[in-house]
Amino acid sequence: MRRRVVTVYVALLVAACLGLAVPLCGSIAARGTSDMLLDRINDTARFAGLAEPSVLTGSEDTLAGELAAYDRLYGITALVVDRDGTVVAASREGVTLADLSGTGEGEVPAAVRTALAGNRMGADSVVYPWQEGPLVVAEPIGRSGETVGAAVTASPTGALRRATLGQWAVAWAAATALLVVGITAAGPLTRWILRPIDDLEEATRAVSDGSLDARVPTAAGPVELRRLGDSFNRMADTIAAMLESQRTFVAYAGHQVRNPLAALRLRVDSLGRHLTPAGVQDHRLALDEVDRLTRVCDSLLTLARTEDAEHATVVEEVARVAEDRVESWRPIAERAGAVLECEAAEDVRVRCVEGTLDQALDALIDNALKFGGAGVRIVVRVHGAVRAEDGTEYVDVHVVDDGPGLPEDQLGSATRPFWRDGHDGVGGSGLGLSIVVTLLELQGAALELRTARPHGIDARIRLPL
Repeated sequence: MRRRVVTVYVALLVAACLGLAVPLCGSIAARGTSDMLLDRINDTARFAGLAEPSVLTGSEDTLAGELAAYDRLYGITALVVDRDGTVVAASREGVTLADLSGTGEGEVPAAVRTALAGNRMGADSVVYPWQEGPLVVAEPIGRSGETVGAAVTASPTGALRRATLGQWAVAWAAATALLVVGITAAGPLTRWILRPIDDLEEATRAVSDGSLDARVPTAAGPVELRRLGDSFNRMADTIAAMLESQRTFVAYAGHQVRNPLAALRLRVDSLGRHLTPAGVQDHRLALDEVDRLTRVCDSLLTLARTEDAEHATVVEEVARVAEDRVESWRPIAERAGAVLECEAAEDVRVRCVEGTLDQALDALIDNALKFGGAGVRIVVRVHGAVRAEDGTEYVDVHVVDDGPGLPEDQLGSATRPFWRDGHDGVGGSGLGLSIVVTLLELQGAALELRTARPHGIDARIRLPL
């Protein structure tokens, strides 16, 4: 938009400068020609009055002296012709009407033809700097309403053309200076015009980056843009209120359910001493489900906390966290008939939001056990520091299983909230991986799901060092 505004502004400025300079130059040329023309018309009219007797009698002695003196004084050729165009008297020897045309083609000047026709020439002629030849002025000589000849003067135009050219140069210099000043002011003027749009763009970018308190100043600017800014601010207020309401609801729901679940866990656990051997397996499954519900509530609270503006970070040893989570999940894996192992090449420290890596590994191991089936083998691998193409150093944590996995086209969808792959008989809300992605994004980390070989899923957590 800035380029379009500058283009339109410069185009209008150039058009305005040309629109002023071209008529001004025409006016300068017309004014100079008019001054000279009026002066020559007066002189020629005087010669016409003196020439009438000479034309009628054919005597040129007195008239020739007048014309010669005029030519010597002003350098202007003057002559008198009869009705047939024959020279009766001239200020110079051998001058003819054809010599005055300036075309070299022997034509009679138009001003002389007009005068011989009995008409006086107007003052509308204009001499431009690129024209050559003299300024010819003719005045009819008449007697009793009959034209008997014409008085003619031919003034050199060199000085007039030079003066006109000099004034044109001054006019074009002024127009060029105005154009340069206008183009120089194009940048600041465009920025001033587009400042409300820049403010709107800045606020939009801030909101898209997560700063929901960013607003557009609407105190100045065009009315239309102020209305647009007000609409944007109302939209941002609505979005912030909706997100705050959602976060409050999630936090409230997660918190309110935790306490009943903790009491339920204690009561179900206390029933274990009263069970017969046939009910031990069902009792264990009931405890596992209560524990799963507890983890879901913890995930809801974690998701609600991710909306906070500030997050405390801690330094964690990646290999130690991975080993702790594997040890915690190993009894559950054994009951499910799965194999859970940890392979840590070296211990690497990272700074991340507290509990991020724990929550991420819990969700990935839980998914691997849930969808891998009996006999699945799950390996948590911690690789050493690696350098990416942009020069940033990372540590990769892989959770790899040899279960059935997912098709390639579904791996990208698995991290969307509430996404399910059709396993209706398997528990889960479809929030686990989306919560993991949200947690990892808080510190610039990322989760990528890839297909393991020969089958299964390779979930890679990449944490920046």
